[in-house]
Amino acid sequence: MTDWLDLGSTEELSKQSLKQVSVGRTKLAVSYINGEFGVVSGVCNHAGGPLGDGRLDGEYLVCPWHNWKFHCRTGAGEPGFEEDCVPRYDIKIENGHLFADLASATKRSKKPHAPHPLARPVVRAAGPIRVVGISTTVMDVSNPRYSTSDALLESAIAHARTLAVEAKLIHLNALKFRACEGYYSKSAQACTWPCSITQMDPGDQLDQVYEAIVHWADVILVSTPIRWGAASSLYYKMVERMNCIQNQVTIRDRILLKNKVASFIITGGQDNVQAVAGQMLGFFAEIGCVFPQFPYIAHSRGWSAEDMERNVAFVKTSPDLHEAARELAARAVDTARFIITHSEEEAAVGVKPLMVRAGRKASNMTMESGAMVK
Repeated sequence: MTDWLDLGSTEELSKQSLKQVSVGRTKLAVSYINGEFGVVSGVCNHAGGPLGDGRLDGEYLVCPWHNWKFHCRTGAGEPGFEEDCVPRYDIKIENGHLFADLASATKRSKKPHAPHPLARPVVRAAGPIRVVGISTTVMDVSNPRYSTSDALLESAIAHARTLAVEAKLIHLNALKFRACEGYYSKSAQACTWPCSITQMDPGDQLDQVYEAIVHWADVILVSTPIRWGAASSLYYKMVERMNCIQNQVTIRDRILLKNKVASFIITGGQDNVQAVAGQMLGFFAEIGCVFPQFPYIAHSRGWSAEDMERNVAFVKTSPDLHEAARELAARAVDTARFIITHSEEEAAVGVKPLMVRAGRKASNMTMESGAMVK
């Protein structure tokens, strides 16, 4: 039994080496290489990307979402991954038109892939409160300088360790990680958890931040200098990559962060503290964090203070600022301890709160033809 469908004129189809064609609900990738047509499924095995909208690497289709490859005529995966097959179709040419027999489709085959370690269920391990400090200041590692935001963060972490908690410090400046490459801009579904870059690039070290924030820490302390009225460039590089956490709420109704407390340390020779704090509070609220009373401390000597040497000297010698950092850590730890204790009590009596939508994503989102519609 056959089911031949007209895909269009060969004259038109041959003008493009690769084209995505939809026939009803069936999506096909039609290729034309060296005078020969090939038709395979237009849906990638990995995350459902549109293969026909990708590019060609020799005779392999390259998915535009995450670069998985399949042979343009056989549907087989690239060498070493041949078992990862997308369906291929018999074709014929009649009266100047290309036809594909949908009944001839071969079976889709997905080679087992070990899940990324970050993909494990998010379950808080038993034990003490855990605090991660994240430094976002940028400097020449070969010629390090004194950082006011780092100094206050170190005071906060040192004090946290006296509060019967586990604590560790991550310096973004010491990690090598790629900037966000805009997979969400290709399709909401292309932005995955774990992050697409993290899954594809084992050398990308932002996995340390994801592990700490999603799986390990109860308290997240982030420090930043003020740079031209904004948080540091490394801060923004990090949070752009953390959009994959928030996008799970948007497209999967999946909350990765629960009972996480965030606090911030902001320093700068010039002002704009409230704007920087507002962005940080807004972003970490969006990904599911809560905050203690007075969730940030800040120091600035104002717009006219260009004498940075004095600013550094002030932070070095100010007992008030370092005490404020210690108190910030204590407030965050107390808040986390309260929340976690009460959550464990709720769990003990079988209370399970429903999925909560809020912030910019308070309304449900629907996906139509690859587009996100409110």
